[in-house]
Amino acid sequence: MPANLTPEYLAADRKFKEATTPQAKLAALEAMLATIPKHKGTEKMQADLKRRIAKLREQMQRKKGAARARPFFHVEREGAGQIVLVGAPNSGKSSILAALTNAEPEIADYPFTTRVPLAGMAAYEDVQIQLIDLPPVSSELTEGWLYAIIRGSDGALVVVDLADEDILGSTERLLALLAAANAELLPPGRPRGPKEVPAICVAAKLDSPGAADALEVFKEFYGSRLPVLPVSAEQDVNLTELRKNMFQMLNIIRVYSKKPGKKPDLSVPFILKRGTSVLEAAGVVHKDFAEHLRYARLWRRGEIEGQMVGRDHLLEDGDILELHA
Repeated sequence: MPANLTPEYLAADRKFKEATTPQAKLAALEAMLATIPKHKGTEKMQADLKRRIAKLREQMQRKKGAARARPFFHVEREGAGQIVLVGAPNSGKSSILAALTNAEPEIADYPFTTRVPLAGMAAYEDVQIQLIDLPPVSSELTEGWLYAIIRGSDGALVVVDLADEDILGSTERLLALLAAANAELLPPGRPRGPKEVPAICVAAKLDSPGAADALEVFKEFYGSRLPVLPVSAEQDVNLTELRKNMFQMLNIIRVYSKKPGKKPDLSVPFILKRGTSVLEAAGVVHKDFAEHLRYARLWRRGEIEGQMVGRDHLLEDGDILELHA
């Protein structure tokens, strides 16, 4: 059976032959594997590409030298929390990352454009949230470290493509791969187990033809399992709501400090887990406050104005706290 190689594959092959660095060679090989036609005539070529990719990655890891060197897929945590973009090839993850952050991912029509994790910072009001675009989840190419990043994240945006004619099948395959890798998804707000990740479905490409009908069908099948938020990165539809959902997914609150006799400092909030008490917040501000706290005064929007509260009083998002030691 002839291979019938595509122009995209041939272009990636040329890039591999012209590559002068291991990183460029790896990117070209992965693009070749992603664009090669999948049929019996290319099975040996696919196997050879996978072998060459694995060998090159192993060589690159060895060259990193010291045992303390971090792997290429490691992303240092920043901001109030870490949320990952999870999806099948060409689902629209990279476009969402570009729309919400200052990151500049490579965006193209061919699959597996994202080959390594790429992070950016997404702002929700006065909070910065780390958003990571991951390589696509696929039975053909996905490696174990990708699932480890998903399981270790604070939450996931599961991106589905409203322009995909087989959106239900693609989603079912994606969820099955995640479940097989012990990355179970659950709606935000529920108690989280060791193998569970809070998640919402982001229905991308709302601006595409037929997207409204596809959205209704998708909600009918999956809306009871996870919250569904339709968005368009191109036309800035529901991106503000998406930022709000990301903040809520982290299950955190913002608390602002106020010194006695001074105006509150509203520039940088303390980021605390929901359910934090006054005493626990005092320890975050300074350990001496927790040890010698006598009382606290609390301001809450539209409810409480400078009221004295006990050490066990639970704080809410937006509270202003004045500590007295």
